[in-house]
Amino acid sequence: MSLLKLPGRLRPWILLASVLFLGGCQSAILNPKGQIGIDERNLLVTCTVLMLLVVVPVIVLTLVFAYRYRASKQNRYEPEWHHSTPIEIVVWAIPCVIITVLGVLVWRSSHALDPYRPLDSQVKPINIEAVSLDWKWLFIYPDQDVAAVNELAFPEKTPLNFRITSDSVMNAFFIPQMGTMIYSMAGMETKLHLIANEQGTFRGLSSHYSGAGFSGMHFNAIATDQAGFDAWVAKAKASGKALDEASYAELAKPSENVAPMYYASATPGLFQGIMAKYMMGSHGHGGHEMLGMDNPAPPGTEAAKQADAHAGEHGAADEATQGHDMHSMDAMPGMDDMHHDGAPAPAGESQNPQETH
Repeated sequence: MSLLKLPGRLRPWILLASVLFLGGCQSAILNPKGQIGIDERNLLVTCTVLMLLVVVPVIVLTLVFAYRYRASKQNRYEPEWHHSTPIEIVVWAIPCVIITVLGVLVWRSSHALDPYRPLDSQVKPINIEAVSLDWKWLFIYPDQDVAAVNELAFPEKTPLNFRITSDSVMNAFFIPQMGTMIYSMAGMETKLHLIANEQGTFRGLSSHYSGAGFSGMHFNAIATDQAGFDAWVAKAKASGKALDEASYAELAKPSENVAPMYYASATPGLFQGIMAKYMMGSHGHGGHEMLGMDNPAPPGTEAAKQADAHAGEHGAADEATQGHDMHSMDAMPGMDDMHHDGAPAPAGESQNPQETH
């Protein structure tokens, strides 16, 4: 039943109850705890206020005109009126100024808040490799040689350099109080740079639907001091479990509402191997080369074997077509009889000028 169909005497009470319930809600985006989140919140508020400079007067004037020129009131009738220079100036000048200010603001903010742009800081960043799985998040700390599932820890006021991919369908990595949502996609790497201005535990999630276990695909992002982070790493080391090929294969199986888990070590190159196993069909020509093709899968893994086989199948063709050089086509089967090196064609044969470029 919609609100409009409710009896008139109930509407005010329902609206009041809605306001009271909504008053208990908290918007993480409007209560940021990281510099990126603060900048994005300020941009959102500024743009909203600038747009309200047009929206609010339009709404107010609509009500004023409807009341002033209502049918029951006698007003001056001017059927020949068609132009007013002051009104034209107001109607066009104010929106143009607002659009110009918004354009400059958004242009500058888009570059300043580029998720791939490293943050300016004197503090050494923490490198974290994040992998979305069905249905949990795996976080690998290559510098600390530990890993964790559905829990992320880091020191406050320290830049975080994320490399993000997926070993499943597309997901979206998002810690609302730290800012910037970004996709995780199989066979591709996205980057994100964040920082926490204060200590706390912030809720992280996958913000795009990814299947049956999507609702439990959450994690805690714990911002602590350096001592707390060192203790967290020590706790992961104390788990005694290694994230190797076998344990990762077991972890990658679909599971829901997974509690935080820790690994004392992680196989080097695991992140690159996860990306590489989705890229066996790519050819990596010149400027179209995809990320990870220079980072083969860990030796001995199935992904590494497939990568080697793929390289062998396409190696000869890659050399022949590199740079789209028509001269190298002589090495390809069936091209021996073609003459495109500028030498005159034998008598009786015509030479296609397009083959000499």
